[in-house]
Amino acid sequence: MNKLRFAIIIAIVGGVTVVSSFVALLYMNDSSSGRGGVDVASLLNPRGPFSLVDHNGQNVTDKSYRGKFMLIFFGYTYCPDVCPTELQVIADALDLLGPDSTKVQPIFISVDHERDTPEALASYVSAFYPTLVGLTGTSEQIAAAAKSYYARYNKMSSLTEDEEKAGKKDEYYLIGHTSSTYLIGPNGRDLHVFNYGDPPEVMAERIQHFINSKF
Repeated sequence: MNKLRFAIIIAIVGGVTVVSSFVALLYMNDSSSGRGGVDVASLLNPRGPFSLVDHNGQNVTDKSYRGKFMLIFFGYTYCPDVCPTELQVIADALDLLGPDSTKVQPIFISVDHERDTPEALASYVSAFYPTLVGLTGTSEQIAAAAKSYYARYNKMSSLTEDEEKAGKKDEYYLIGHTSSTYLIGPNGRDLHVFNYGDPPEVMAERIQHFINSKF
């Protein structure tokens, strides 16, 4: 690895938290102020369907998970901080739910179709929670899924201008993406949007509320 490449990687890693935070403030969190998001978001921005491939290579849609609450997060396996942090929050929240965690299907939808193959996702999701499902697909499928959930993502190159002009392959790109977590009911109804930074206790309490409400 040459010195320029090393410097670029260090700069990216060192500044990624700032970038992630900026993008989060710009458009990542669908809900407004307050811990745990706001339920009115479901009325203003109803979430739609998806058609993707799971980490076992099986074609699935949102209807494949009917009968369970879906807890959906968009991200990618090369994400250095936001994704692993939020997936750990989801895992901790499910642990707090105890036996009721079986009523929830956690889902990680990749926005990186180039690197996140089903095999890569299988290895990644298993590190966070036993029932976490990783979903990927073509660029068109992922774009459609993100659009239906009002999620956004943007590829950020790690190459210099000269490297881009030379057609050099970008192996270290990052992706700015929505950091909200969506709670969908067993019947497909959009129930709640959690902000990035909401603690697992808040997430678990809100999910438990809807479970107890017999949705």
